Amino acid sequence: MRLIQFTAADGWRGHEQKIIYLYEAFKAFGYVEDQWIVCPNNSEVYKRATAKNMQVIGFDFKSEYDFKFAKEFKKIAKDKNADIVFLHSSKAQTLAVLSSFIYRMKTPLVLCRTLIRRVDTNFLRKWKYNYNGIKKIICVSHPVVDVLKYAVKDHRKLCVVGSVTDINKFPHQEPTGKLRKEYGIDNSLPIIGNIAEFTGFKDHHTWVKTVAILVKKHQLQAKFILVGKGALKEEIRNLVKELDLEDHIIFAGFRKDIPEILPDFDLFMFTSNNEPTGGVLLESYACKVPIVAANAGGIPEVVIDQKTGLLAEVGNPEDFADKVMQLLADQALQEKFKENGYQYLIDNFTKDVIAKKMFDELNEVVKNNR
Repeated sequence: MRLIQFTAADGWRGHEQKIIYLYEAFKAFGYVEDQWIVCPNNSEVYKRATAKNMQVIGFDFKSEYDFKFAKEFKKIAKDKNADIVFLHSSKAQTLAVLSSFIYRMKTPLVLCRTLIRRVDTNFLRKWKYNYNGIKKIICVSHPVVDVLKYAVKDHRKLCVVGSVTDINKFPHQEPTGKLRKEYGIDNSLPIIGNIAEFTGFKDHHTWVKTVAILVKKHQLQAKFILVGKGALKEEIRNLVKELDLEDHIIFAGFRKDIPEILPDFDLFMFTSNNEPTGGVLLESYACKVPIVAANAGGIPEVVIDQKTGLLAEVGNPEDFADKVMQLLADQALQEKFKENGYQYLIDNFTKDVIAKKMFDELNEVVKNNR
C-alpha cells in the first residue's frame, strides 16, 4: 500500500497526534510500501513530522475551496502513485473531494472522523460526506457514527476504530514528584487533576463547581490542577475567583511534559460533556492513574464503569464530588482501576492494536478499488 495522510489542521490535538502514531506504526509493522503526510507548512504536524524525518509534503493553506491546490493535490497523488488518501480534517476532506470531483483524481478517499457533531447542516456538507469518492468513514467511537447517520445515506461506509496511545511515551507508573516540587505541594495532599483545552465541551465549569463541593461540603484537603490553554481560560479563572478557590486550584498552563506530570495525579477528574473518546484517559491508564469521568459521548467505550473507573452524571458536580470521595476513600478500588485500566489499554488502544485495525479498514478499500 502506498498511503497519503492528508490534513489541513494547523494545531495539535489528539487527532493530529494520531497521524504521527499511525505513520510510525505503519512503518514499524511493514504495513505500507511507502507513505507521506500532506499538511500545511509550519503546522504542528509539519514541524513534528519533519523533526522525526518523516516524508512530509507541505503546502500553504489558503482555503478549503482552494481550487489551485485541489488540482495540485491530484498531481501529488498521481506522482506518488498513491493507492489511497486518508483524510484527517474537514477542510482536507473538502480539498480532496474537489480534487476528485472537479479534477478527476482517481485515488480512493477514506475519512477519519473524531467529532460528535452534526454534519447535515447544509447541502454542501451533506454532499461531501455522501460523495462517492469517499469509500469509507472511520469513526473513533460509536457516538460519532450515530451522529453521522443523520447525513450519510449509506451506513455501510461507517465503521469504528478507537483511539490510540503510545504506551512507550508514558514510562512512569509511579509519581515523579515533579508537580509537588514545582508547586510546593505537601506529600500528604492528594492531587486531583485534569488535562484539557479550555473549550466549551470540556466543561471546566462543572470541574470547578465540583472542586467547590469537595472543599466546602466534604472538607477535602487536596490540591487541584488544571493543565491546558484555550479561549475560555480567563472565564474559568474568574469562576475560580468567584467561588473563592484560588488557594485550591492551580492553573498549570500548557505543558509538554505530560508523561512526567500525569503520574503525579492521585486521581484524574474528567468532566467533558461531549467527548468522542478522550485520549487523555488512555494516557491516564498508561500512567496507572485512577479516573472519574463523565458518562458522555464515547467515554463509556473507554472507561468501563466500576471496572476501569467511575462514571459520573454529565454536568452534575454533586455526583462528581460523590464519586471522587468514594474513590479516594477506597484504596483497593483505586488499585483495581489501575490494573484493569492498564490492561484494557493494552488489549484495545495501543499503537500496534489500532494500527492493525486501521490498516485492515484501509486495505479493504484498496483491494476493492483494484
